[in-house]
Amino acid sequence: MSVAASDPSSIESSRYKTEFGIWIFLATEVLFFNALFLAFAINKTRHPVAFLIAEKHTDLFYGTLNTAVLLTSSATVALAVKAADAGRRRLAVRLLAATIGLALCFLAVKGLEYHSDVVKGLTPGAGFRLTPPDTALFWTLYWVMTGVHAVHVTVGILVLGFLAWSARAGRIELRSGAIEAAALYWHFVDIVWIFLYPLLYLGGRAT
Repeated sequence: MSVAASDPSSIESSRYKTEFGIWIFLATEVLFFNALFLAFAINKTRHPVAFLIAEKHTDLFYGTLNTAVLLTSSATVALAVKAADAGRRRLAVRLLAATIGLALCFLAVKGLEYHSDVVKGLTPGAGFRLTPPDTALFWTLYWVMTGVHAVHVTVGILVLGFLAWSARAGRIELRSGAIEAAALYWHFVDIVWIFLYPLLYLGGRAT
């Protein structure tokens, strides 16, 4: 028997298990990113002047553009959940596809930003161009934090892509909780960026 043909009690049980599992997973992810934020806070406290100088060299245009892109993607994935709950399969698939498109746009913009950073010599190592040397601490954390976030975006694209394909082919029950769980993950990815944006792009410009 297919998932779509399952009885309501089975669907509700599946939805509960899926949501419980994603919340447990997200809790571990929160701990991981909290460790990165703590490392950033400690190093900024130890080297305030160097961090202030380094923060002014991040690209505000790219950071702001990507913030707008992710906020829009949060709206489309939320609408996809509502469409799925209403049983509107075609609309849910289209909204998932829109979310994936916005996620790919985010990665494209981030790629342009990374290229600009490399050209400017903002990669810690032998060719690093900023002074004092402690500014390299900020840029090391910048690359690690944004890089890890980009990996999470990529994972989100794969998950949403699989669900969009499965929903289009009728392989999943729309109300099973799978799309909602993926949306929760995507909202988490967006929230992490909302913290990264002021931390990496606005700090040095606030003074």
